[in-house]
Amino acid sequence: MKKNVLITGTSTGVGLETALVFAKQGYKVYATMRNLDKSNTLKQKIKEENLDIEILELDVTKQETISKTVEYIITKDKKIDILINNAGAGFAKTLEQASTEEIEWVNNVNYLGVVYATKAVLPYMRKQKAGRIITVSSVGGLIGQPFNELYCAAKFAVEGFIEALATYVGPSFNIKFSVVEPGGISTEFMKSAISNTAINGQFATGEYEPIFAKYLEGNQRRANEEAENTYQTPLEVATVIASIAENEHPPLRKRTSKWAEEFTKLKTALDPDGLKQIQQITKTFL
Repeated sequence: MKKNVLITGTSTGVGLETALVFAKQGYKVYATMRNLDKSNTLKQKIKEENLDIEILELDVTKQETISKTVEYIITKDKKIDILINNAGAGFAKTLEQASTEEIEWVNNVNYLGVVYATKAVLPYMRKQKAGRIITVSSVGGLIGQPFNELYCAAKFAVEGFIEALATYVGPSFNIKFSVVEPGGISTEFMKSAISNTAINGQFATGEYEPIFAKYLEGNQRRANEEAENTYQTPLEVATVIASIAENEHPPLRKRTSKWAEEFTKLKTALDPDGLKQIQQITKTFL
C-alpha cells in the first residue's frame, strides 16, 4: 500500500505544487482546501497527468472539517503517513489598526489551524508509531518584521509548538517533525498579504503612513531588482518539502533559499537545522 499524505491549503501556490510533486513521486495525496470552487486548476492537472490525488474540503479554522477529513482518510486507508500543514495567509498591518476580528483570524489561520490539524492526526500516528508532520512556517517565524507583528507572532508560535512536540513526541513515537521556512514566494499569498494591509481602501494612515510607504517601497524594489535572488517559485518550495519527507533524518528547521539563510543567519548560525537545540532540551528535561 502506497504512502499517503494529507496537505492543507492546496488551491494555489505552494500547496497546489506540493500536492502535484508528491503525487508524481508515487504518494496517495489528499489535497484539501477551504473553498472547493478554487479546485479547477488542480482538477485539470489531475486529469492531464492521471495523478492519484483526491480533493477534499477542509477549513483549518473549523475543527469539525479537520476531524471529518482525518476520519475519512483513516476509514479509507487505516493510516496517515504524512501531514503537511501548509494553509496560511499573509497579513501586514499595524497592531493599532488591526481589528479584534483580524487579530483572531491571523492566529486562527496561521497558528491554531496547525495546532488543530496536528492534534487530529497525532493519535493515529502515535498508534502506528510512525509519521511525519511538516509545517510551512516562514522566515517570519524567526525574525520579526515591520508591519508583520501579528503574522510573525503566529509563525513564532508555530515554531515553538513544533519544537516542543519534537522534543518528546518525536523520539517516543517515531514521529518526525519539521518546519519549512521560506522567504518571499511569488504566489497569491503575497497578493493576499498586501491586500490585507488595506483599511477601507487605504493603507496605513496617520503617523504610520510615512513608515509604511518606505516598507512598500522596499518590497517593490526587491520585487523589481532582486526577484531572482529573493523570491522563489511555489515549485521550488514544494520540492524542498518533498525532500524533507524523503529524508530519513530530517531537519527540525529548513530554510528554502540562500536569501532566507542569509536573512536569518544571526539566529540560526549556531544550529542551522535546529537539531542541536532539540538534543539540549531533551537532555535538560528528559
